[in-house]
Amino acid sequence: MISKASRAKIRQNKHRRLRHHLVGTAQAPRLAVFRSNKHMYAQIIDDIEGKTLLSASTLQNEVKEGLTYTDNIEAAAKLGTVIGKKALEAGINAVVFDRGGYIYHGKVKALADAAREAGLEF
Repeated sequence: MISKASRAKIRQNKHRRLRHHLVGTAQAPRLAVFRSNKHMYAQIIDDIEGKTLLSASTLQNEVKEGLTYTDNIEAAAKLGTVIGKKALEAGINAVVFDRGGYIYHGKVKALADAAREAGLEF
């Protein structure tokens, strides 16, 4: 009988392959994205020190207010603007985008575009 790998396992393998090429430094930390079924999460990580510098998610009130759903493109765009503004306030101008093994389309693309519009460079 043929067994098919789950979509989560396939995504994890893609993310592992991506991480060989992406490293967040102090000058350009890594902007990591994670999607669950109901929410999205974004973190800015310095991989050399092994520390999360900033984080934001659709669970937070500043992102959630005004949204009817937390799992659509509109919510992802709002999360991108919030993480972009937080990064600029913390003095982070440039990041390396880690899409987390997800296809650069839909919610992930909306988050990235909104972060760019907020002032982040990647």
